[in-house]
Amino acid sequence: MKILHVTPHLGGGVGKAHAAIAAAMPKDVHQTFLLLEAPRDRRHADALAAGGATVAVAETLDDVARQAAEADIVQFEFWNHPRLFECLARTGFPVLRSVFWSHISGLFRPLIPPRLVAAADRFVFTTDASLALPGLGAARVAVVNSGFGFAAPPRAQRDTPRIAYLGTVDPVKMHPGFFDAIDALEDDCQVSIWGAPSIHALKAALGMRHARRIGLFGETDRPQDALTQADIFFYPLQPEHYGTAENALVEAMSIGLVPVVLDNPAEATIVRHGETGLVARAIEDCPALLRTLMTDKALRERLSANAAAHIAATRTPARSADAFVALWRGLLAQAPQRPDFAAAVGATPADWFLATQGATWSPPLVPDLTAAKGTLTHFQHVFDGDASLERLRAAS
Repeated sequence: MKILHVTPHLGGGVGKAHAAIAAAMPKDVHQTFLLLEAPRDRRHADALAAGGATVAVAETLDDVARQAAEADIVQFEFWNHPRLFECLARTGFPVLRSVFWSHISGLFRPLIPPRLVAAADRFVFTTDASLALPGLGAARVAVVNSGFGFAAPPRAQRDTPRIAYLGTVDPVKMHPGFFDAIDALEDDCQVSIWGAPSIHALKAALGMRHARRIGLFGETDRPQDALTQADIFFYPLQPEHYGTAENALVEAMSIGLVPVVLDNPAEATIVRHGETGLVARAIEDCPALLRTLMTDKALRERLSANAAAHIAATRTPARSADAFVALWRGLLAQAPQRPDFAAAVGATPADWFLATQGATWSPPLVPDLTAAKGTLTHFQHVFDGDASLERLRAAS
């Protein structure tokens, strides 16, 4: 069975997930990963190639169409990347069997165009939370997890617990009240933050009354080593964040860190309050929950063991590999069809951007300072000088 994965790149969580899943694939599945832009981070691409997969950069959109014609299944690794929308809208695809694996939840911006879900033979989410989206056809959709834990056993809890956060250190994902919650703790504590802090996060940390509680350690390519230095994983995310599988949360739980999260959809599908961690209704509730964990070692030990066992039982590469193989084999019985993805996403870069923003989008008062993924600035960076984007930026 020949599977062609069309993906903007293999960096970040997407590449990490596929490198893990590919190692668990049966021998009769051959995977080709066709990248739409040259990779800047080759770690996961190299790991896939070393395991026997084919990894290549598409020369042209005609190259994408040619390789699609040779595959049994074409799987699009979907998120709001400009190059992927260009590929969907402008490639002259042959008849094919299509699967979309969505690495965004679609619950908040970036949204998933409903017509794209309908145009796909199968549309696969990475979180059960996405099943709440309206208008999904049950026969077309599925959920396959993309976040996996470590194989290491959980560590013993320390008498004096330490707190950690690992991930995006910016209000685009981290809840802006993170530092206020740490400041509000009655007891002194040490909080290790792993990730590159934005200027907004730095200002918030420096403005704390108890700034010495915070340790900023930057990015790490050894998350397991970083996480084993802590006992509690404080992971409050802003309510409309774009995450789905939440790798850092799953990894922390797998080695026994007890999570404290907010009841956002993605996190609530991973953490069970009082069983595998603590779930707060609001950021203001977090100091009390953190203090409860810090002062009750028996509770920490119970939740720690439950968290590790839950991840080991439910979130493994082998389970995801089996789920995909079953989905692909089922789809082989269906005759290939010629897709019309362009009708689902539009014709111009401005159409593609707006397809993920919803009817209420309006140009930001302050332009994006960086080409963060999926932003209007990102689209302009990729399609420099495009008239449709210039009109969109100029609109008010």
